[in-house]
Amino acid sequence: MLVTTKWIFNIALCLYITGCQNKGNNNSGSTTSTPAATPAPPATAPDNGPAFKKEGELFFIGKAKNDTIRKIDIELATTDEERANGLMNRKSMSDDQGMLFVFPAAEEQSFWMKNTYISLDIIYVNEQLEIVSVQKYATPLSEESLPSYKKAMYVVEVNAGFCDKYHIAYGDRISFIKQ
Repeated sequence: MLVTTKWIFNIALCLYITGCQNKGNNNSGSTTSTPAATPAPPATAPDNGPAFKKEGELFFIGKAKNDTIRKIDIELATTDEERANGLMNRKSMSDDQGMLFVFPAAEEQSFWMKNTYISLDIIYVNEQLEIVSVQKYATPLSEESLPSYKKAMYVVEVNAGFCDKYHIAYGDRISFIKQ
């Protein structure tokens, strides 16, 4: 009786193990299991979005001491298409990078964060390269208008918190070099 019980137990154990190995693999007689497919992420921006392309350097210059507060590498947005796309679909940007938007004439500007996944500080700059206003910590993906309130010919976008971290404010200036 003990041998029969052991024999039945071993058969049941083998059937159980075989059944577990074939679970989810109904179209094959193989006893090897295949890992479950990982669902694809939602179709938003690929990986980190478009790669940063260094096209120059920008310097923030303090109004009090006329000294360089911080230097960053910049990508330029000089055409209508480049200005329309801006930093859209980017998932990250390093602290020493930013985008400089160059407009053909100084006028009141307004930006939004549509399709922009990283929070930004948006710095509005006039023809004399003086900062005239700053919109800090812009909310990612928001379609809220973020106006300059004054005429601006240039706009600099940097990571949110940049202006607070480096004490960049109204009245400071910028200087930039194109490569």
